[in-house]
Amino acid sequence: MGRITEAIKHLIIINIIFFVVPQLLKLDIVHYFALYFPKNDAFGFWQYLTHMFMHGSFMHIAFNMYALWAFGTPLEQMWGKKKFLFFYFSAVLGAGAIYTLVNYFQFNGVYEQLINMGVSASDIRAILETGSYNDAVISLSNKEMSEFYSLYHTPAVGASGAVYGILVAFGMMYPNAKLALIFFPVPIAAKYFIPVMLLGDLFFGVTKYSVGNVAHFAHIGGAIIGFIIAWYWKKNQFKMY
Repeated sequence: MGRITEAIKHLIIINIIFFVVPQLLKLDIVHYFALYFPKNDAFGFWQYLTHMFMHGSFMHIAFNMYALWAFGTPLEQMWGKKKFLFFYFSAVLGAGAIYTLVNYFQFNGVYEQLINMGVSASDIRAILETGSYNDAVISLSNKEMSEFYSLYHTPAVGASGAVYGILVAFGMMYPNAKLALIFFPVPIAAKYFIPVMLLGDLFFGVTKYSVGNVAHFAHIGGAIIGFIIAWYWKKNQFKMY
């Protein structure tokens, strides 16, 4: 890994500033910079980029920044600053887009069910604003309605989508690199460990069985974009232009 590279250094500094300064000044910037559901009034198109600078806790930002440094450093050394930043921001946008697409699919499924039950669009809007509804009219379970409400109101924060893109690219470029994990004392090659992580995210995302409020499909989105770009660059790295 060696010394910290330029792009990664600046990304880490910006993330720390966005995490620390609002807490010191008691500013609520999450409302503006976190990624909201597009139908929510708080949504802004810029949030597809700015959500990567928002983090929910110290452990959240600590893990992401460590992974950015540990796995991103060799990639920036190999690609250079400009290509690495293009890769990073592409993974962020991909993570946000796929996360939104999956959420929209889930949200729209419940929305259509409510319409078919005879619930008007204005009544659905009221449900989303207040969180209360008449269960004598709506036959969906409390869990389904709670998830419907949560999809609309809960914003996504963090650089995890981009970090997963970096993890995938690292695994492709350095498949035999051994990763030592705190919870598993035996070093594991990147080509085995990273796919297991992705399968875990896919499982938890599909089953909705998760520990904590984790945007699993944002991880998958970043990983997909990271794979596409890294695969293309690896395939064409020796071509002359």
